Amino acid sequence: MNLNKMYGLFLRHFYLIKGSLPRILDLIYWPTIQIILWGFISKFFSIYSDYYNNTIGIILTCAILYDILFRSSISFNMLFLEEIWSRNFTNLFIAPLRLKEIIISLIFTALIRTLIGLVPAIILTSPLFGVSILKLGLPLLLLFLSLYIFGITLGLFVSAGLIRFGPSFENIAWSSLFLLAPLGCIYYPIDILPHFFQIVAKALPLVYIFDETRNILLNNFIDYENLKYAYLLNLIYLGCGIILFYYSFIKARVKGTLINMGE
Repeated sequence: MNLNKMYGLFLRHFYLIKGSLPRILDLIYWPTIQIILWGFISKFFSIYSDYYNNTIGIILTCAILYDILFRSSISFNMLFLEEIWSRNFTNLFIAPLRLKEIIISLIFTALIRTLIGLVPAIILTSPLFGVSILKLGLPLLLLFLSLYIFGITLGLFVSAGLIRFGPSFENIAWSSLFLLAPLGCIYYPIDILPHFFQIVAKALPLVYIFDETRNILLNNFIDYENLKYAYLLNLIYLGCGIILFYYSFIKARVKGTLINMGE
């Protein structure tokens, strides 16, 4: 593996972000709006609901963690979407880059994009709503890493679809996370779901991640079983995502669809 090639691809997208104010504003806008919106919704529940006293903290914290997942997944897909939109997709594979070099470059690019989008939103929650996600302490790092891995995994699945099917698969890149949100039990416990959907939901690491988030905030202790199941499922899905990515690339190369991508 050539570090210079991976670093070059990383710089290509880093400078694309750095030199474009609209792109930076877009990264900051959506998570900030979502955090503020859910902050006011949470504040409403904390005033008019007796379900639990820490409504604003729990719901707002879950909203921030969910946006980590959303940003990491979308950021991973943005390389392919940017290349398709600029009609530069073919040149990406003409360059002497290996698939594993592309994947690793995208992982670090996605991390930078995720942090750019979320840090301002996280900073705003403390003065506006009196909530700091940093109160989770060390478990926050474990939860963040787990969500980031799952976001990268979803990015691999969607990117595989973009390589295999082209721009027609673009809408899936934006809707995939919204389809998983109801089963992920982000804002409510899994008991709310019908029995059949509970079985399906237990196959997602999101259930264990957000259940553990609520457990830490409500009970002030860490259940490492939830984290263990989340990481185990993450590793399984990540392996499947990498295999699918390679398979889609091989099929697209055989069918010649890479040449016409973005045309």
